[in-house]
Amino acid sequence: MTDQARDLLASARKALAPEENDNRLVPLIASGSAPRSVFATIAAEESRIVRSDWRSFLTIAARCTEPVSRELFAGLAGGEALALTKLDTLVTATGLDDDALRAYQPKAGCQAYPAYLAWLCLFGEPADVVVALIANFAAWGSYCASIATAMREHYGFDDEACGFFDFFATPVPETEEQAAAALQIGIDAGRQSDEAFTYGRLFQSYELMFWNTIAEDATTN
Repeated sequence: MTDQARDLLASARKALAPEENDNRLVPLIASGSAPRSVFATIAAEESRIVRSDWRSFLTIAARCTEPVSRELFAGLAGGEALALTKLDTLVTATGLDDDALRAYQPKAGCQAYPAYLAWLCLFGEPADVVVALIANFAAWGSYCASIATAMREHYGFDDEACGFFDFFATPVPETEEQAAAALQIGIDAGRQSDEAFTYGRLFQSYELMFWNTIAEDATTN
């Protein structure tokens, strides 16, 4: 049974959900008010983030001592690999090429998120990391859904260019099931702790830092 794990994940999503106005960039994009250049910035930052997160998930998968958690994190790594192919299309659609990506200087506020994920995957108890990730995925997915809609309605991007955001906006019930099963194993073994909510709170903060760093540049330049 995974009822205890499901309840904990639901509590984490509710407790850690960002407030409506915490993200300053997505509403600008949703209304069509953000400059088109923000998509190139997102694409350039994500070209580093996705590759980092891919390695991070493989790292924690290798640390897991039981197969359910190992398969969960390995599956997340596979998702990042697939997302990378969709990101290449977004990069091209925003007018970036290899030279532009190499010349781009990443923003500290955007790269704090993958740096923290890397720390979690190196040092966090997998059951606690599951809670933090699932809570964050809910917010990240909703942001991606809003952006994908706005890209079509306000900025004229085609379906291929929106594929990166469509991918993360689409819920994956199998991942939720795996997460609940992995978390329940951790709970039953006494390996899940209150640190999960601390991890999740910080994770959500770094997520917002990513968006708001770009928003600040977009509104001041």
